[in-house]
Amino acid sequence: MPTLNSPFSPTRLHGALIRRSLGAALLGALLWPLAATAAACAPVELDGRSLTLAQIESVARQGCRVTVADDAMQRAERSYELLLAYARLDRPVYGLNRGVGLNKDQTIFQGGAISPEVRKLSEQFNRNLLRSHSAAYGSEAPQEVTRAAMLIRLNTALFGGAGLQPAVLRQYAEFLNRGVTPVMFGEGSVGQADITILPQIGLAMMGEGQAYYGGQRLPASQALRQAGLTPIQPFGKDALAIVSSNAYGAAVASLAALDAARLLSQADAVAALSLEGLDGNLAPLLSASQAQRPYDGQVSTAQHILTLLRGSSLWRQDPKRALQDPLSFRTVSQAHGAARDMLELLQRQLLLQINSSDDNPTVALDARPASDAQPYELQFYVTQGPVQGAVIPNAGFDPSAWALPLQSMGVALSQVAQLSAQRTLRLTDTAFTGLPRFLSPGNGSIGYGPIQKTVSSLAAEIRVLALPIATDVQPQAGNIEDVGTNAPATGRRVAAQIDRLTTLLAVELMHAAQAVDLRVAKHPDFAVGTGTGALRHDFRERVPYMKEDRRNDEDIVVAANFLAHARQQQPAAASTAR
Repeated sequence: MPTLNSPFSPTRLHGALIRRSLGAALLGALLWPLAATAAACAPVELDGRSLTLAQIESVARQGCRVTVADDAMQRAERSYELLLAYARLDRPVYGLNRGVGLNKDQTIFQGGAISPEVRKLSEQFNRNLLRSHSAAYGSEAPQEVTRAAMLIRLNTALFGGAGLQPAVLRQYAEFLNRGVTPVMFGEGSVGQADITILPQIGLAMMGEGQAYYGGQRLPASQALRQAGLTPIQPFGKDALAIVSSNAYGAAVASLAALDAARLLSQADAVAALSLEGLDGNLAPLLSASQAQRPYDGQVSTAQHILTLLRGSSLWRQDPKRALQDPLSFRTVSQAHGAARDMLELLQRQLLLQINSSDDNPTVALDARPASDAQPYELQFYVTQGPVQGAVIPNAGFDPSAWALPLQSMGVALSQVAQLSAQRTLRLTDTAFTGLPRFLSPGNGSIGYGPIQKTVSSLAAEIRVLALPIATDVQPQAGNIEDVGTNAPATGRRVAAQIDRLTTLLAVELMHAAQAVDLRVAKHPDFAVGTGTGALRHDFRERVPYMKEDRRNDEDIVVAANFLAHARQQQPAAASTAR
């Protein structure tokens, strides 16, 4: 069994691997209902200011409940009151008393008191907006992503910029706490707010569409009844606030960032075991070497690998050891470290995204105009009455600040994959290892000949997934919406890279463990490190030493599942996310 202190003890299969083999519908039956899991974790209190990536994971993947801080709900209620106060001044508000997109100048209702007739017009407008903007396609988004999107949207609304009805905010919380998860198709957003994807959540809150509840895929109206919930009636700017958010893209990116942090830790460990299989050099990792160009991620990577190799025979002098190793071994701290530096930037930008408002127009509660403010600026303010502030058109929905680091993260993972692929190929070359090349009965080998094609294919897929798509957006809405970021698509690509890189590292692990086994057989006094030894021990309980030909594809699946299981046991705190 896995050792208790091993960083590679298994827990559950990575979501991407389950989805690939079982499909979204069966995934729902396997992972939900959430009640049993939620009981085991502490509730997450939302205040619109301090949500962490680790908390997103606890709610999205573990089913933890949420609570809303009293002051945050009061702020959101005042934001809603300010929005209506501004509307009563008969000033045009996009998505409230005016239409959206091409219909931005169409009047929905005039200012003044909110009469029953006005309310009826507004409610109809909101229903139509949610229905017309529901234009997503493709595969269902994983339920963990949908839950993360609902959580992020609820928290950003509590920041105070959305102007949502309190009833809608409570519905988000109830959906999360009672395990009602809308069926949401996850493709079709260009990354300037996920306006074609998020309507599916709003419609489910109204009782339209489909939703998962109690492990079943049901009509949303039935799911609400069984959960004891009442459908909402969107009003005011509710529909626009529900759809005009980057909550889905941020959900995909946040979960991918958490997985990437853990994957990099595993990549370090696999590379360290490969270094032992090669009988390679530690010199590039030594503190004196690292101090010559001390990038943060590079230094932390080197320290991590050296810790894993504590007690290894690599620390002994060996006259037969090559003076320098192939670059795929020598530059691990640089490549993995650069990925960590990019990940840190991505996480920092995501934390800002999930704890602020990306609404348009945004409700700036308690904002005051400057004493020398011009008439143009003053038109956006409410300066009289119990609730004051501003309702301002803006472009806060543009996620470039985190979409670009997300794209760069994909490039960084591609580089990590390139190193892994090349290390695997070098381990099959006796000129580098001094180990047997071909398999013979009863005599293990690192030959794995045809598996080299698998390595090349995986590396190519990961590389293609890293190609930039941020600017591939066509003008829409009468050429008003003429740019985009494709942030959700980029996030899905990064998640797919993590899936394939897991398999690639699994293949490298097969080679590294075989090489170390052969090296130990050849030199019984050869010792592996404490960390790499734990990895090798746990791995060998699932994928045995290859002493004769057997199916490689089955070993690849088991090895990939081994890494995926182990990754999910690592706490989010193991990454830089806080």
